[in-house]
Amino acid sequence: MLFRRIVCLVLLGFVSSARAADRPNFLWILSEDNSKHFLKLFDETGAETPNIASLAGKGLIFNHAFSNAPVCSVARTTLITGIYAPKLGTQYHRKIYQVPMPEGWKMFPAYLNEAGYYTSNNSKKDYNADETPTTWDESSRKASWRKRPNKSQPFFHMQTFTDSHESSLHFPKKVMENQKTETDPATVFIPPMHPDTPTFRYTYARYHDRMKIIDNKVGQLVKQLEDDGLLEETFIFYFGDHGGVLPGSKGYPNERGLHIPLVVRVPEKFKHLVDAERGSRVDGFVSFIDFGPTLLKLAGLDVPEQMDGKPFLGEGVSMDEVNSRDEAYGYADRFDEKYETIRTVRKGNLKYHRNYQSYLPDGLQNNYRYKMLAYQELRELYHAGKLNPVQAAFFEPKAPEALYDLANDPYETKNLVGDPQYAEQLQQLRELQQQKFRSYPDLSLLPEPIMIKLMKQQPTGSFLDAMDAAKPFFVELIKYDDLALLPFEDAKSELAKGLKAPEPGMIYWSLVACCCLGKEAGSLEEVAREQLENSDELARMQAAIFLAILEKEDPQPHLMKILKETDDPVINLKVLNNVVYLQDTLGYEFEIAPKDVTAQNGEVKRRLEYLSE
Repeated sequence: MLFRRIVCLVLLGFVSSARAADRPNFLWILSEDNSKHFLKLFDETGAETPNIASLAGKGLIFNHAFSNAPVCSVARTTLITGIYAPKLGTQYHRKIYQVPMPEGWKMFPAYLNEAGYYTSNNSKKDYNADETPTTWDESSRKASWRKRPNKSQPFFHMQTFTDSHESSLHFPKKVMENQKTETDPATVFIPPMHPDTPTFRYTYARYHDRMKIIDNKVGQLVKQLEDDGLLEETFIFYFGDHGGVLPGSKGYPNERGLHIPLVVRVPEKFKHLVDAERGSRVDGFVSFIDFGPTLLKLAGLDVPEQMDGKPFLGEGVSMDEVNSRDEAYGYADRFDEKYETIRTVRKGNLKYHRNYQSYLPDGLQNNYRYKMLAYQELRELYHAGKLNPVQAAFFEPKAPEALYDLANDPYETKNLVGDPQYAEQLQQLRELQQQKFRSYPDLSLLPEPIMIKLMKQQPTGSFLDAMDAAKPFFVELIKYDDLALLPFEDAKSELAKGLKAPEPGMIYWSLVACCCLGKEAGSLEEVAREQLENSDELARMQAAIFLAILEKEDPQPHLMKILKETDDPVINLKVLNNVVYLQDTLGYEFEIAPKDVTAQNGEVKRRLEYLSE
């Protein structure tokens, strides 16, 4: 009996090992904050990266790979869940409220782990959602596939290199004056939205040097895999975690913020799982929501229904079908203390932006961004009147929507809204974006303090519990802010109704639309003025901003009242975001001391730090 049991255990171990040997390993190598524009493999103006190019020689180059968000925590949460962030409520960076994963939903490495994979991460996480307990066997600066207890066990290892992070460009002037870059600043390409100055040339050259450091580290990590005899059993993904990092990239859903480099080395042993020749390029669009489902497919596992992405590699995945994919969606909301709501859709070479708070300029103060000399100089040149219209646009209000033809305008400088030749395409992309906005529905329709409050009221802490019942309400909210897309005379009667609506959210978005329309909506002054007495703080805030844009009311007493009386720091953060706009863009003067603001958090303190300088 004992002998038979031992035989069974041995046989079970053999079967388990055999199954493990039939499964590929996965190595993800991420570099922080770099778009595809910084690698010559993707853009002729980029840096040479021979080690990454070597991976491409035995794999696939993805010409159209996208992060769904242009900042770390939102991008990485999308990546690890396979779910659009505004659907979960994980779209804000950095998180004020950590969102629980809905019951039964897991981060995708957990499915690999439960199927027998060793999962390790070295070491950045930065999730805006609660981590599934079985996500990682180890996540630390010492984590490695080499630490798995059974060397025949398949693994998924995720490695992040931080050398290209935005902070690598936070150097003082004396560094620029005294430290030469390996890349000759005279040779770098300066795109049209940036001025051609020594500061920008040095900054670009320094970043090219960072990409060379990344490339060397990629080579060293791949050498470890080769030394372990695992190279031809392992899919290697190299990609950026989003774009960056000069003005208008990280934190902005432009191509420079979303379009990432992606190379996948295909191992000889598992090349039958890929319907493409090694060394070829893929033109189909893939996004972070697709990466987790792709690994599950390659591992022979089912893709959970709640995931929004589709596999782009794996048994039965046709490369013809992948190459037919031509849509990618992006989102940008709060970045640290800077608020905005922007959604994008790219279809082929056309890119559509919906700027829901278009009165706010891109260049609105964000303390971390403005540590960079290039940011500081850009603003100085703007105030000195030394920028051309394309460059100066960074500090001016945007149009509520924009359409760009990337084939002719890769840096998104010429808005084609209003061009009759593009009227049909504009309508098509607008409808695609609106359809996506409704389908989640997008939780940014609830201002962040309201979203957090409602999530906390749900039994599991996730708003998805109540989403089906709430969808009609969200559709109504979309309607009011979309009035900003119409000529004012066409929108006037509906805006007037919105300003008297029974629901504060409808009033709020109607007022946002009025702010976007600006002085054109001046005839609604008296209706908006009534909202200064509204019991809802956000409606009062937005009314004060609209009247300030009209130059009909001093906003300071109304906004200071909210700052002193509310017990919600997230409401204060939204108020202070607009105070900075009113001060820096419209010239209103505010006197605010930290003692004047009752409820504070880290982001509020950043705003106060700037305002009290």
